[in-house]
Amino acid sequence: MLCVLLLVGRNRIVFPIRGGVSGDPRRYGIPDGEHVQIPSADGERLTAWFLPPRGEAGTAGAVIWFHGNGETVAGLAPVIRELRPEHAALLAVEYRGYGESSGTPTVANVARDAEAAWEWLATRPEIDSSRIVVYGRSLGTGPALQLGATRPVAGLVLESAFTSLRALARAHYPIFPAALAGSGFDNLAAIARVRMPVLFIHGDADRIIPIAMGRELAARVTASEFWVIRGADHNDTYDLGAHEYARRFKEFVARFAESGK
Repeated sequence: MLCVLLLVGRNRIVFPIRGGVSGDPRRYGIPDGEHVQIPSADGERLTAWFLPPRGEAGTAGAVIWFHGNGETVAGLAPVIRELRPEHAALLAVEYRGYGESSGTPTVANVARDAEAAWEWLATRPEIDSSRIVVYGRSLGTGPALQLGATRPVAGLVLESAFTSLRALARAHYPIFPAALAGSGFDNLAAIARVRMPVLFIHGDADRIIPIAMGRELAARVTASEFWVIRGADHNDTYDLGAHEYARRFKEFVARFAESGK
């Protein structure tokens, strides 16, 4: 019975948030931000914040931002303001079912959302699609790596990355068959196809996604950096990383989105 309940309810475990308000970025201290809608290939409408490049003549690079499963774009407004790159655009996406995005979040649907976000951003006339960096945190490392494995991404920033949903299930529910977690977001398989530079960020006290998972992924990337936030658990990396987090993030984005290198 417990196995059946887990199988039926696993989608709620992976994607606990439903609904909410996406909000207008101008009401969250980002006066030049836009609240946009992105169509998916299967007919859903995704809400997102688009922050245009500042002080850039001609086309500019960009960052696509995929948040964790317990986060929303509006809730991350202070972090987005702090990490916004100087001379690149930023697109922060709500998964379907989150905020005002239509539809229901599933692993397969969030992968579709990632593809829709890429296509929308890459076809913007002010964006150089060869200079798009993708950022993913926690669950967001799944769609981020999906794009890294299938699109010409310039660089990846993966914070609190996991190896697979099955591996997380084994870690947190060891008495149940890991197959109950399904086969989606196999980040180990995806990262084998990654050829761009990757910045890994992980707290060494993370009790949700063990740092060993991040290190296992990093070991499979030729051009990778691994920054450990000392004493950080899963949900205080922004707080404990503070200005150093912003510095490392912006420097990485500047190398691969702003400079085009």
